Amino acid sequence: MVQKYQSPVRVYKKPFELVMAAYERRFPTCPLIPMFVDSDVLSEHQSEDGATHCIERRCKLDVDAPRLLKRIAGVDFVYFIQKNCLNRRERTLHIESHNETFSNRVIIHELCCYSVHPENEEWTCFEQSASLDIKSFFGFESTVEKIAMKQYASSIKKGKEIIEYYLRELEEEGVTHIPRWTPSLASPSVISLPTRPELPVTPAIAIPTANAKDSLSSKDTTSPPGSSSEPLTGTPDDKLDADYIKRYLGDLTPLQESCLIRLRQWLQETHKGKIPKDEHILRFLRARDFNMDKAREILCQSLTWRKQHQVDYLLETWNSPQVLQDYYTGGWHHHDKDGRPLYILRLGQMDTKGLVRALGEESLLRHVLSINEEGLRRCEENTKVFGRPISCWTCLVDLEGLNMRHLWRPGVKALLRIIEVVEANYPETLGRLLILRAPRVFPVLWTLVSPFIDENTRKKFLIYAGNDYQGPGGLVDYIDKEIIPDFLGGECMCEIPEGGLVPKSMYRTPEELENEDIRLWTETIYQSASVFKGAPHELLIEIIDASSVITWDFDVCKGDIVFNIFHSKRAPQPPKKDTLGAHGITSPGGNNVQLIDKSWLLGQDYSMVESPLTCKEGESVQGSHITRWPGFYILQWKFHNMPACAATNLPRVDDVLATLQVSSHKCKVMYYTEVLASEDFRNACCDVQSLGSMTSLESSHSGFSQLSAATTSSSQSQSSSMISR
Repeated sequence: MVQKYQSPVRVYKKPFELVMAAYERRFPTCPLIPMFVDSDVLSEHQSEDGATHCIERRCKLDVDAPRLLKRIAGVDFVYFIQKNCLNRRERTLHIESHNETFSNRVIIHELCCYSVHPENEEWTCFEQSASLDIKSFFGFESTVEKIAMKQYASSIKKGKEIIEYYLRELEEEGVTHIPRWTPSLASPSVISLPTRPELPVTPAIAIPTANAKDSLSSKDTTSPPGSSSEPLTGTPDDKLDADYIKRYLGDLTPLQESCLIRLRQWLQETHKGKIPKDEHILRFLRARDFNMDKAREILCQSLTWRKQHQVDYLLETWNSPQVLQDYYTGGWHHHDKDGRPLYILRLGQMDTKGLVRALGEESLLRHVLSINEEGLRRCEENTKVFGRPISCWTCLVDLEGLNMRHLWRPGVKALLRIIEVVEANYPETLGRLLILRAPRVFPVLWTLVSPFIDENTRKKFLIYAGNDYQGPGGLVDYIDKEIIPDFLGGECMCEIPEGGLVPKSMYRTPEELENEDIRLWTETIYQSASVFKGAPHELLIEIIDASSVITWDFDVCKGDIVFNIFHSKRAPQPPKKDTLGAHGITSPGGNNVQLIDKSWLLGQDYSMVESPLTCKEGESVQGSHITRWPGFYILQWKFHNMPACAATNLPRVDDVLATLQVSSHKCKVMYYTEVLASEDFRNACCDVQSLGSMTSLESSHSGFSQLSAATTSSSQSQSSSMISR
């Protein structure tokens, strides 16, 4: 497996020429890098006007590896070839290096670039990327990989310190300014070497889409805390710099920084909507211990979920019902000693049964989601106020009054569902959970709830029985005495409702709650459909004028499906609705419609106008089809049958896992379609940059896809669709 590394942009607040003078002091050897033993110049060439200077060195490294491994390998030192190309005119230095030792077994490739800061020509930027591919190494591939990554991470961390050390050394010697290169006026006819083309930064992960953009973000690292001009949202055109990461995201190791940058870059290249905030991406990486593949999977699922339920607009659109305002015993209350927002929940005083009976699970879930969204907003505010990264909050749960009434089965079921949704979509947002005055019934509730809580989250729980929270190691260790609520023995008034029993006159019937749940579920322009094995979902679109454009945007919420587009000159019979009950499944807002009669023959009664497209769970697909004939078009979402392995009769591991994920042979899609006149479609295309003519279907894991951008993917092709995988 190829290991990739991508650094953030590191900024030296010194002119490029001074940084280059400091960099040259690292050669032929550098005492600050013990493993860098020596270097020899293999070749050197400079243009006649001195604008470009290329030098190739052979560097000798003493790698810190076990002696036994060195003896097996038969080497004491490792040699690298490094080629530096300095362009004084453009004020850039490009560095390319690769290993000479064991080059047939191990491939190490590194690219570095020093350049002038795009917004301050007196500053210098540094960027690097690298890849490691171990093909074979005497059976010690894993050990060599760990050693290489450890050594590389260590050298990255020291890199900036070494340059800054030599910059201070120059300053102590009185060298504080080096003039810029200027062309020689005495030799106007001098022929200079052609400028070396800029080395592309190695993409952090192989993606078959457009190349990563190379522009640098306009993050002002000198802006004071609280400045509203500091960007907190990632954009497709920016890169992360090291100072920004430290200020807003915290101290990350070089490899953690690399994971963040690579995942962020992947989103920039595949997403059709806005890029999630850097803090949001980082939370998912932390939740999976910076395993990029696992983090990417759960992040894509969460983004699809956010789009489906329009969670990004929840704070603006959700109006808390009066019954929640009166009887939901929770609210925000100042912050803890670490600057984290503090949320207090008096669970023991809450009538969970009454709230569920009066509101239903869906409204209660929406309210909890709005609390989490507000928590994210408060974390951003506190990051500005306190001048340090704050990415999570503290929750204080008071259990005084908790009894068997709170173990009402539907109430516990609603609680478990809420926990499941929050765990999946708001990872690493809980910094600490303080549970106070836990009664004897609490172990029963904990036994029911704890299996649904992530192990890392459970480690953040602190439980106090009785009045233990008032002593040493209690509440005062985490919350300032001045803001401890009055009902916990403090002096601060807390504006959280006291709760009480919800009047039964406010209860609603199951039918009323079911209708309300459906209304909340379908509060979107998208429709939801279920797809079963042997029962695809089909949508009929009648086209009167040829050259009309059918556009679509759908998310695969569960399972894998195959998307098809068919054309027929005659109308199909009235649709058959496959009731979900026939499959033993109920789903609010879901439906299954079949249009193509079993007696129809492909090629006679109807024809396929696009190649079938296999879409994986979590993918978001946008596209358009320019119709060639009038008639009836059928969009079909069909259950994807896993192909059998050709080489053996035994099932593949991936096939087995995929089968397990699609329980009961059911898939689910959420879709939106629209038909545009040809003229309207061309006008829409003029509003965005043309993406060229495309006749192939591609695909996307994004969840923030926007139809308006996707439907501009072609201008002349008769049938074109666009997805970004």
